[in-house]
Amino acid sequence: MYFYAARQPILDINKKLYAYELLFRDSIDNVFPDVDGDIATSKMVEASKFNMGISEFTSNKPAFINFTLETLSKGYPEMLTTDEVVVEILETIKPGKRLLALCKDLYEKGYTLALDDYEHQAVWSHFYPYIKIIKIDWQVSNVDEIKEVISAIEKFPHIKLLAEKVETYEEYNQAVELGCELFQGFFFAKPEMIKTKSLSPSQMAMAELLYETSKPDLDLVSITSVFERDVTLSYKLLRYANSAIFSRRAEISTIKQALVTLGLVELKRFIGLMFTANVNPDKPSELINSAMARAKFCELAADNIKSNIDSSIAFLTGLLSLIDAILDEDIESVLAKLPLAQEIKDTLLTKKGDMAQLIQLVEFIEHAQWDESAATMDKLGLTKDQTIEYYNQALSWADEQSLLTS
Repeated sequence: MYFYAARQPILDINKKLYAYELLFRDSIDNVFPDVDGDIATSKMVEASKFNMGISEFTSNKPAFINFTLETLSKGYPEMLTTDEVVVEILETIKPGKRLLALCKDLYEKGYTLALDDYEHQAVWSHFYPYIKIIKIDWQVSNVDEIKEVISAIEKFPHIKLLAEKVETYEEYNQAVELGCELFQGFFFAKPEMIKTKSLSPSQMAMAELLYETSKPDLDLVSITSVFERDVTLSYKLLRYANSAIFSRRAEISTIKQALVTLGLVELKRFIGLMFTANVNPDKPSELINSAMARAKFCELAADNIKSNIDSSIAFLTGLLSLIDAILDEDIESVLAKLPLAQEIKDTLLTKKGDMAQLIQLVEFIEHAQWDESAATMDKLGLTKDQTIEYYNQALSWADEQSLLTS
């Protein structure tokens, strides 16, 4: 059983992963409906206790989960541990004595509480001793309103401001200047600025490997020579080939042995991951993780959509779908430097065809755009159950791979 949810990263001021918000939808109907908040929260808690654990879905990071007044009253947050959940109080709940008593009780039991889509009212000051995080919708609140919140919580330094729906680096920088410490939105998945730069020698080596593995026949001599020129790449190749995911009986100790043992498909995957993960070490790790998840999702789904897409092409296309953000450069300039199959370049440049729709599908899921997700699934011939299974598998795989390629 899989979660029917999207996870959206929440980053700290250093753009490191702090937590995920889980955006839940019903798991019964063959669409992504808007369901009652009580039902959504109940199903999320049920799934976490009796099916796939929340900590598995969030790679052991805290999960922000929305709670209604009814689910708070029923004690649902206490079915989860204080380490795995941040209790997010929906903006639709009116502040009152009943809610205040529930917040105080959860606070005393060690739970972290957050106010969602906060709009300031003086009555909320009674809640401040028990609240750790206040979320501000950056697309709705203006600067004066945000400053009013900052002034209101001045005597409560334990409260962190979280800027959500931050979509550009300009908005991120503005939020930093105003004192926000946590950030949610897809600003990190867009190029920070448009600029042209050359690849480093190590990056060029990985680009050369991308070219070599794109040939129909694998040239082991050429590939081996590239690895031999780069100690770091060689070390990571051997580490990857000997990792537990392959269950090797004997240790692999040479580059040639590793290449032969991995085979073309796995080697292509490794080189693609290495290029993406190391081409710009200053980018947020969650951006690289998202690229890996997209790659695996596209690979899994490629074999089951209406048209015939090569799964290794799908993997690499999904992996490179965020390369402009990773390199902080426009996609046309990036692709001009990389020796890739034309069908990959065409997909990323024109955003047309079934492969492009597959990437768009995973983007819709990332943004919890459920209606658009359902329509795209229909076009591709994917069921909701298949799609969610692939998405969950892709997230788990990406979390594992991020450790191997670091």
